[in-house]
Amino acid sequence: MTETPAAPLRVMIVDDHPMWRDAVARDLAEAGHEVVATAGDGRTAVRIAAAARPQVAIVDLQLPDISGVEVTRRLVAAEPPVRVLVLSASGEQQDVLDAVKAGATGYLLKSAGREEFLTAVARTATGDAVFTPGLAGLVLGEYRRLAAAPRDDGAPRLTDRETEVLRLVAKGLTYKQIAARLVISHRTVQNHVQNTLGKLQLHNRVELVRYAIEKGLDGPE
Repeated sequence: MTETPAAPLRVMIVDDHPMWRDAVARDLAEAGHEVVATAGDGRTAVRIAAAARPQVAIVDLQLPDISGVEVTRRLVAAEPPVRVLVLSASGEQQDVLDAVKAGATGYLLKSAGREEFLTAVARTATGDAVFTPGLAGLVLGEYRRLAAAPRDDGAPRLTDRETEVLRLVAKGLTYKQIAARLVISHRTVQNHVQNTLGKLQLHNRVELVRYAIEKGLDGPE
């Protein structure tokens, strides 16, 4: 029997396969979440999101009109913004890169199990960067290569600990996991993240992850 979450989420599903939409909606409903809207194409999704006001949108990349990447970009830029979890059959590195650049908080393959999917939805709602195992390494490895060029001398200076925390954030770890890894308190992790956001003039964890990826600050451990 599935437990009802303490805080049910408002979720929108964007996928052009009705059977898949129904299956995802059923899993979400059984977990106690509210499916506030479904759409079979991108333009409809963008149009109805304003009225449905989902906290999380589950978006497929392959849609019959505009791409899932463009849907992601528009939903993230909407008011209020929607956090996007891409759920795709494609594990191609470029697809993942494009989705992250568009503002997706997470990227999960459709081969993921039910519990992995529900956990990803919950983490997406809190702003955690969520990736199917293996995809994060592909993305970070590519940006590491792009970041090999000399950095701008005017770039903000982070402390060693701030950089260490940022690397772990970019790898998709939760604050609790980072605290355990570095043997520091959860509040200390939060403080480091807030200080880093201020230095980099960023607004939230999703922007922080994109910055870390783009600058190659994830680095090898």
